[in-house]
Amino acid sequence: MEAIKKKMQMLKLDKENALDRAEQAETEQKHTEERSKQLEDELVAMQKKLKGTEDELDKYSEALKDAQEKLEVAEKKAADVRTPNGGREGCERWLGEA
Repeated sequence: MEAIKKKMQMLKLDKENALDRAEQAETEQKHTEERSKQLEDELVAMQKKLKGTEDELDKYSEALKDAQEKLEVAEKKAADVRTPNGGREGCERWLGEA
């Protein structure tokens, strides 16, 4: 009889320990899920920021391309202006007065 009581107390203690571990695991799971949600939100925010940065890069790359094309045109016009007679003929042609 005494052995049965001891065995029942041991089983009761084991049950209480198991319930405590289960409660602790549930708490840890809740914290982990909250952290995961937080990280997912941060990821979404960073993806939006990255998209904005990529869009800005595209805009400035296009502006750079346009500026380079304008520079090439201006350099070509400047080269056309230079002539052996001091540039007067080229200037008149460039200004449309020839």
